[in-house]
Amino acid sequence: MSSSPPHQSPRRSGSRTGQGRKNVRGEATRQLILSAAEHLFAEHGISAVPLRDIGIAAGQRNHAVVQYHFGDRDEVVKAIMELRGAESEASRTSIVADLMLGPTPATVVDVVGAFVRPLAIHLREDNHYLAFLSHFIIEEGGYEGLGEIRTGASVLTLRTLLSRLVPEVPEAVLEERWWMVLTSAVHALARYQAAQRKRSHLPAEIEVLVDDLVTFLSAGLTAPLVEGDPRASAGG
Repeated sequence: MSSSPPHQSPRRSGSRTGQGRKNVRGEATRQLILSAAEHLFAEHGISAVPLRDIGIAAGQRNHAVVQYHFGDRDEVVKAIMELRGAESEASRTSIVADLMLGPTPATVVDVVGAFVRPLAIHLREDNHYLAFLSHFIIEEGGYEGLGEIRTGASVLTLRTLLSRLVPEVPEAVLEERWWMVLTSAVHALARYQAAQRKRSHLPAEIEVLVDDLVTFLSAGLTAPLVEGDPRASAGG
């Protein structure tokens, strides 16, 4: 007569439970690290913050905790952009769908607003993404700092729609102007947020400032071409 070892199954179940608790703790630690990193990067810049300081700010005693969970600084930056970018992308996707399927044709103002307003959702007290992203763009020396944003499906759709709306602007010029819209939006929103934190009031309500930013950036996209710009005759 044979029987299975009486404690074999419970032991496997206990192992799975223990592994689950470990995964939950690990994910909680990752979130603490990302929150601390975003805050420090926003205050001091990306390259100026040692990984050890991020771990300390996250309340971790292990000095190598950031390397353990992310490997290096680039992976921390990428994780922050993916996390926050997903929030904006969800909002932007809904707006873009409304633009494409709405009863009235989209305008340039609609396109710019569809980019800017989902970024403005990060104007929250516990959120430092805009200042972080502003620093990152500057440190990258250009548009590369928007790498995670510019490849989002909704942003690519907006860029395609923009070409259809302003065919009179050569593609080379429009591409540069679009990049100026993306980067200027980030820097402006980061400045609004900094002003909110340092002063009791802004020159206008934040909703009004965001609307005005959209209007201002939209005008730049359709501004007259500079006389003698060789891109004007480059055939797009």
